[in-house]
Amino acid sequence: MELLDAKTLSRLAGARLRARALMEGVLSGLHKSPHQGQSVEFAEHKEYAPGDELRHLDWKAYGKFDRYYVKRFEHETNLRGYLLVDASGSMGFSSHALSKLEVAKALAGALAYLLVRQQDAAGLAVMTGGQVAELPARAAAGHLNALFSRLEPLAPAGGADLVAAADLLAERAGNRSFVAVFSDLLDERGEGLKRVLQLRARKHDVAVFHLVDPAELSFPYDDPTLFLSMEGDGRLEVNPREIRESFLEEFNAFLEATRRACAEADVGYERVLTDAPLDPVLLRFIAGRTRRRGQR
Repeated sequence: MELLDAKTLSRLAGARLRARALMEGVLSGLHKSPHQGQSVEFAEHKEYAPGDELRHLDWKAYGKFDRYYVKRFEHETNLRGYLLVDASGSMGFSSHALSKLEVAKALAGALAYLLVRQQDAAGLAVMTGGQVAELPARAAAGHLNALFSRLEPLAPAGGADLVAAADLLAERAGNRSFVAVFSDLLDERGEGLKRVLQLRARKHDVAVFHLVDPAELSFPYDDPTLFLSMEGDGRLEVNPREIRESFLEEFNAFLEATRRACAEADVGYERVLTDAPLDPVLLRFIAGRTRRRGQR
């Protein structure tokens, strides 16, 4: 994938995307299972010590060695990750070299690479033209090519239906999956973010990458300008100087409300400026997840 360059991958070489919450699964991987003591296999024996649960004593081992041993059942499971990419018209906006969508594709590709590299499954859901297309989660290395083949040609079109996308993931993701959303969160229905945050209530581990163009933070327009809708036929000619203050006030309120809603729902939130280097964004995200996981 062109946007997933060697330099970025090398900076991420030592990173591991670990689930903040305990993940369910059926294979051995990097993520601890919540089902300790219930597996048909165990990791190891340890000699009994005061405080160990008596129900885990191995009586066969006692009969053979005349010593008390406890079975350890804690095993590792694979993580199932879903990457939700907004490819609606507004994601094509760019005041710099990269559009919001190009940055979203690069970030999603990097996380897919990390997931599959550590033998976790990566799936893809794309919102474009008012519809949602899905690529099921797989862990095979060859699956990256299929995922990148879907990401690379994406072009912005139509509106974003975050409600439909969240409902699809609620149906497909199974139990305790990782869901990363890459979007500017400009949803006409106004219920999109709320529905995404409800995935956390379903025990999924959710992270939101909020794509923001620097021009949205400064509104650097002075002369009378014709603004065209990127998702419809709307046209608006205004004097930017007359609306700059109100626009910035409303947009900053939107950013703060989004950040606060994610925090209250225990959902990871990363505001991503489209002119910023991508590897620090990912490294900061992973470091934050590791730190929060240690505090749980």
